[in-house]
Amino acid sequence: MKWTIDSWQNYPIKQVPIYNDENELKNVEDELSLRPPLVFAEEVRRLRRRLASVAEGKAFLLQGGDCAESFLEHNANNIRDSFKVILQMAAVLTYGSSLPVIKIGRFAGQYSKPRSSPTEVIDGIELPSYKGDMINDMAFTKKGRNPDPNRLLMAYDKSASTLNLLRAFASGGMADLNKIQEWNLEFVKGTDEVNRYIEIAEKISESLTFMKACGITPSNTLQLRETEFYTSHEGLLLNYEEALTRKDTITEEKGWFATSAHMLWIGDRTRDLDGAHVEYMKGIANPIGLKCGPSTDPDELLKLVETLNPTNSFGRLTLIARMGASQVREKLSPLVKAIKKSGLAVGWCCDPMHGNTIKASNGYKTRKVDDIMEEVKGFFEVHFNNSTVPGGVHFEMTGQNVTECVGGIYNVKEDNLSDRYHTHCDPRLNANQSLELAFLLAELLVSKRKSN
Repeated sequence: MKWTIDSWQNYPIKQVPIYNDENELKNVEDELSLRPPLVFAEEVRRLRRRLASVAEGKAFLLQGGDCAESFLEHNANNIRDSFKVILQMAAVLTYGSSLPVIKIGRFAGQYSKPRSSPTEVIDGIELPSYKGDMINDMAFTKKGRNPDPNRLLMAYDKSASTLNLLRAFASGGMADLNKIQEWNLEFVKGTDEVNRYIEIAEKISESLTFMKACGITPSNTLQLRETEFYTSHEGLLLNYEEALTRKDTITEEKGWFATSAHMLWIGDRTRDLDGAHVEYMKGIANPIGLKCGPSTDPDELLKLVETLNPTNSFGRLTLIARMGASQVREKLSPLVKAIKKSGLAVGWCCDPMHGNTIKASNGYKTRKVDDIMEEVKGFFEVHFNNSTVPGGVHFEMTGQNVTECVGGIYNVKEDNLSDRYHTHCDPRLNANQSLELAFLLAELLVSKRKSN
């Protein structure tokens, strides 16, 4: 069947809501189709070129942000703080790898989430599961959990304002490399790691001082005062994506682009080869991510890669491994070997979050920082052993001082989870834990660089 922007409707689909009023839904979809694009074709093409460099080992991918963005927590301070942490992490990683760091946020569209069960039961009452603010409300009420089409318009509006602010931050001075080095090292005081972290920070500062002495400053060097920043989300609601899919009519390199984000990814629960999500994604020109969990079969993965990247071009497809700390070495290795043997052009990225979710003794859903770090180490080991490229990380974080993941330098304990547990879905790394992950990655990248 020939691909069209709506051909996905002829395929089985998972994880989508059922709306009570089809006419109201149609009116919302029509309204979305008239809205301006959120991102533009040339931005998308530029990201594909950057991700090609990642796949070839010439750059490193840092993709992070909220598990599920919240309408209530949508404000300038939260966006600024998360953006700043990603910039800080990127500076550490650039030092460690001596490579450009491609920064992609799980921002401006990550308002929907697949769930393991369509319903949940509390005190004997069964209601639809919360599937993100784009679909329904977190409040456990019949009205709140009923899917509301108008939330699609709200998600568009929130995404547009987030993108506007991110573009201002990226080009308006906040990305000045000298300024983002002014992070507070208070978070490591009193720990065994303090000297290691201060040493890295001082070397970065020395490099900036040297460049300044050579006349290379933010005032005369664009790369020191501005940055490229891209957005991404899981392409779950295909009616929303279809409404924002546009044809590039400006350049000679025509094609269909999802204009809701620069990059979309297919989740581990929706990667069916004959499913609607794969059908839609194979026809758009955006770079695509594909989550690969422990159940991923090597032969199935090869077929998915060939379907999603028929031209076998670097930068088109990034495989995002999410295995869990205890399984990453065993489950990832066969996939890496199969892809390498096939000669297929993909990038590899590590999602150390989703395979490490546990329930604490007090009932809170959490993740252990040690498990997250262990999965990252396992991911690098597998690629080192196969002489392939560990291209990046994909993680859930926030710039807020939350207590959602246990462990880390400040050693958040299960008893602390209730202090500042604000996530609308899965637990996120806070700013300190995110920087801790960046320093671990820097060490791994330094070791990789020295071994080459």
